[in-house]
Amino acid sequence: MSDPIIELKDVHVRYRTRTSSMFKPNYVDALAGVSLTVKRGQTLGIVGESGSGKSTSAKVLIGLEKPTSGQVVFAGEPVRSFTPAVRKRLGRILSVVFQDPATALNARMTVRDALLDPLQVHGLGDPASRQRKVRDLLGLVGLPASALDALPGQLSGGQRQRVAIARALVLDPQVIIADEPTSALDVSVRAQILNLLTDLKDQLGLGMVFISHDIQTVRYLSDEIAVMNRGRVVEFGDAASIFDNPSDDYTRTLLGAAPSLLEPASH
Repeated sequence: MSDPIIELKDVHVRYRTRTSSMFKPNYVDALAGVSLTVKRGQTLGIVGESGSGKSTSAKVLIGLEKPTSGQVVFAGEPVRSFTPAVRKRLGRILSVVFQDPATALNARMTVRDALLDPLQVHGLGDPASRQRKVRDLLGLVGLPASALDALPGQLSGGQRQRVAIARALVLDPQVIIADEPTSALDVSVRAQILNLLTDLKDQLGLGMVFISHDIQTVRYLSDEIAVMNRGRVVEFGDAASIFDNPSDDYTRTLLGAAPSLLEPASH
């Protein structure tokens, strides 16, 4: 079994609420003792309704949210603060595919420049090898070379998400964190993107964290599933056992209300 690439150990994230006063602080626990492990070659699905803590877990994983207590461990090393140097190193370990590709891509940059940018920032390769890598990546995600000189606005939503996935892969990360990566897409292209992510995980031996409100989609992609409710992991196990024999009432509720994989997402 491979060693964990990322671990959350008993992570708590607590916010002070707007109703707090100087003498009577009120708090809400966005995460309350969450422990998760991400390994190379495996997909961890995190599922729950809005407010369950799944997006906060993602923010902690990528260093956008600092835990109130608990540990974040990368490749066996606890991360105590996300300094610029630490962030740059972690950028080589993990990448993120966001919900809406329009927010992940600069509208004024061609696809070529968007893919070259991380390689230039990290000083990887020479100009010729960078150009080769960018062309290869575009082919890997199923786009023609002609897309290199397009602006994001000239592409469809599905094509933009393929570019965003290529950009997430450009630094050869060990883990991809996909936060609701298909919910902004048309029904017709949703399954194509899910299949692409699955193929890339297998082909490149990636670890993946797939976050969604839709338990059917999570089942489709995941080896293990963490079901979250009110900041806690209420059920954890391999995908088949959770579907065949859920132990928590909340999981049963999610399964009973689950839409089909290709139904439009509700917002």
